[in-house]
Amino acid sequence: MPRLLNVMLVCLMMLIGAGVPAVAKDITIDGIRFGQNGTTTRFVLDVSSEATPSIFLLADPYRVVIDLPEANWRTNGDVKTSGVVDGYRHGLFSPGVYRIVLDLKAPATIANSFTLPPNGQYSHRLVLDIEPTSRSSFLSAVQSSKSERPSFASASVPDVTAPRKRISGKRVVVIDAGHGGPDPGNLGVIGVHEKIVVLEIARAIRDELNKTGRYQVHMTRDRDIFHPVRERFRIARRHHADLFISVHADSIKNPNVSGASVYNLSETASDREAARLAARENKSDVIAGVNLAEADDDVSSILIDLAQRETMNFSAQYANILVQELGRDVPLLQRTHRFANLGVLKAPDVPSVLLEAGYLTNKSNARFINSSDGRKKIAQAVRRATDRYFQQMVALGR
Repeated sequence: MPRLLNVMLVCLMMLIGAGVPAVAKDITIDGIRFGQNGTTTRFVLDVSSEATPSIFLLADPYRVVIDLPEANWRTNGDVKTSGVVDGYRHGLFSPGVYRIVLDLKAPATIANSFTLPPNGQYSHRLVLDIEPTSRSSFLSAVQSSKSERPSFASASVPDVTAPRKRISGKRVVVIDAGHGGPDPGNLGVIGVHEKIVVLEIARAIRDELNKTGRYQVHMTRDRDIFHPVRERFRIARRHHADLFISVHADSIKNPNVSGASVYNLSETASDREAARLAARENKSDVIAGVNLAEADDDVSSILIDLAQRETMNFSAQYANILVQELGRDVPLLQRTHRFANLGVLKAPDVPSVLLEAGYLTNKSNARFINSSDGRKKIAQAVRRATDRYFQQMVALGR
């Protein structure tokens, strides 16, 4: 059998163990290791029990993606990569699927894969040998890896994204905690990833709005899980949201920059920093290992629908109010209200803003937004802004 065909078949048909796949709650990832032998990079994954993985390749950038049943990650600290592997990320990709993404420095394929049984030092091990290849061979392997993959049962966790019946008399607000799962977002000077910081802020906002009794509040995620950019605004639309707030935390090379800012959608960035942020945030799907070649044409159709200028005007109105309320208790960036072509804000019929709570690369700012006091002040500002905004909507007969 030709070597390339063998590589593809191994990559697509590999099974760990011969028994029944372990259920999600029984799987623990205990450690990972990288090694180099000539041109071959070896990746070893320690798992607590046998499981059936799905392994496939994605191009532009070059990536190896490993999906497992939902797992607990028990490895502490970052592990140094080697050879053709430039870096890695991991996390809950969707209910029932735990994803590990290996970023490659150049095109490479799975030359060999096998499992090792437990011994005195290690538990079950999944071993991948990754070897450099040509771009054309890599792209062929990418196409082949679209074949049927193992499906994993979803964990028994309530789906917070499912549409729910609207409560009469209450405005619907959807809070989006940015990033999540294998897309960690920024890692700042306090050593906590953005996905964790913003989830806590989003929960604080949810609780603050719920306390008023005036709002029906939903979250795009209430745990460390990934949603593609398009899915985030789809969730808002499924809930027939009156307002969508996406919460993030920024990062920049200059450690002296700090403060919150609020973004509205625009095809033209308001400044260089807005363009930089949009370029980074719009890469979330790539970072999490989404096959962008399979994306539908929602964005193009939505850009046409953006002729509905009213929605954008309402978004800007809310952003102006939010900036004012944040300014009472929350440190602000000098140019606070900005515009950028952010994919998460492209729902054509839901007023939407992106709140950058602060900078994780500024020590005092990072500590503030990661503190209970900071979260409370941000949440209270959002509540005041939301109250004022909907009061204005009532005055307009909406």
